[in-house]
Amino acid sequence: MDKTLSYIEEHGERFLQELFDLLRIPSVSADPAYAADVQRAAEWIAENMRQIGLDAVEVLPTPGHPIVYGEKIISPNAPTVLVYGHYDVQPADPLDLWDSPPFEPVIKKTDIHPDGAIFARGACDDKGQMFLHIKAFEAMWQTGELPCNVKFMIEGEEEVGSEHLGLFCKENNEKLSCDVILISDTSIFSNEVPTITTGLRGLSYVEVEVTGPNRDLHSGVYGGAVANPINVLARMIASLHDEKHHITIPGFYDKVEIISEEERQLLNSVPFDKEAYKKDLGVAALEGEEGYTVIEQTAIRPTLDVNGIWGGYIGEGSKTVLPSKAFAKISMRLVPHQQSDEITDLFAKHFESIAPPSVKVKVTPHHGGEPAVTPIDTKEYRAAERAMEKSFGKKPLPLRSGGSIPIVALFEKVLGAKSILLGFGLDSDAIHSPNEHFGLFNFRIGLKTIPWYHHFYAELKQNSKTA
Repeated sequence: MDKTLSYIEEHGERFLQELFDLLRIPSVSADPAYAADVQRAAEWIAENMRQIGLDAVEVLPTPGHPIVYGEKIISPNAPTVLVYGHYDVQPADPLDLWDSPPFEPVIKKTDIHPDGAIFARGACDDKGQMFLHIKAFEAMWQTGELPCNVKFMIEGEEEVGSEHLGLFCKENNEKLSCDVILISDTSIFSNEVPTITTGLRGLSYVEVEVTGPNRDLHSGVYGGAVANPINVLARMIASLHDEKHHITIPGFYDKVEIISEEERQLLNSVPFDKEAYKKDLGVAALEGEEGYTVIEQTAIRPTLDVNGIWGGYIGEGSKTVLPSKAFAKISMRLVPHQQSDEITDLFAKHFESIAPPSVKVKVTPHHGGEPAVTPIDTKEYRAAERAMEKSFGKKPLPLRSGGSIPIVALFEKVLGAKSILLGFGLDSDAIHSPNEHFGLFNFRIGLKTIPWYHHFYAELKQNSKTA
């Protein structure tokens, strides 16, 4: 890979400027006002793919936002790697909490990134990490060191649940056929302790509506006699956890995977600093399910969190109103063996059952996804392990993630291939938050690691054929 790595070194600054051009496109998939920008980002990626030598590049329409596809088939006997990523981003709100405009990327130094980090919406999630694969391909192809067939599927709806990706995969099963799926949409434990994500939690996401009187009321005239939906909603939400931070929904834990003591010890082998964790977050204490470490609470245990709550008057000044309605958005992170549809149904039945007769309750399911676990005794994982050891200079640890990428389970079901989660961001990179960023160190080491993955994967597959 000497030529590839030299190419990356020589063209690294250009790669960075190209990424900046992509980051300037506000491809916010959740807001219809940005639909043209989402399309523009897809076209930009497709054109970049064509310029670097990928074949059959297409911007394929879906009932929502388009999917960008491209491929390079070097030999029917070579293994095929399908690279998945997404070009859509989260909304940048609240804008006033950004230290620099979210779609005007800048490089700034931080305590964690003393060499600098790229600050922009999508820098880490997932434009920056997805773009690593495109540029790594360019380096391998232009230097004649591409050892695998490569296919790219870059979607524009990941941040809104990948609603149309399942149908796309089923309708394009042959086009997407592969030996392994490579995804960089996760993080490492730290720049000093590289890790490979081997598990993802699933997701059940719902919206609840609590209705009291048939109109907003004067809080002086009616307060004290008529139920306030906001008060009722707050009580109902509070009841969803007990004093040990255990979720109280009947049947919620029935299918939760029981992790062996050996795996729990391995999971906790990363050098986690609880005090530094609290300091970074600016909190004096942590809250989590009793009996589990922070690493376990955020990786192998299910959760229930309120992601938004509103109702009544929230404008400037005061308005003494007793509101007619109150709302909340609630997400539940799930672990292996829990199924999103079942958990959504359990939540809805329980939430409706605990509502007092003074209000009416409506639960609206939104998107969901299933948990996924990647075995660590496969050629696909060993290639990632060796690639990271080559670039970081130390063997990476397997680590489960608390996040969700619902399409990982879908890929295995529809395409029959396992996914390798080769992420390079950090949990502290503020994805989904103001001031999202991606370290220059992480960008550069990702560029070097990905070609090594292809190299070692092709080598391991060839050795297995000749064994």
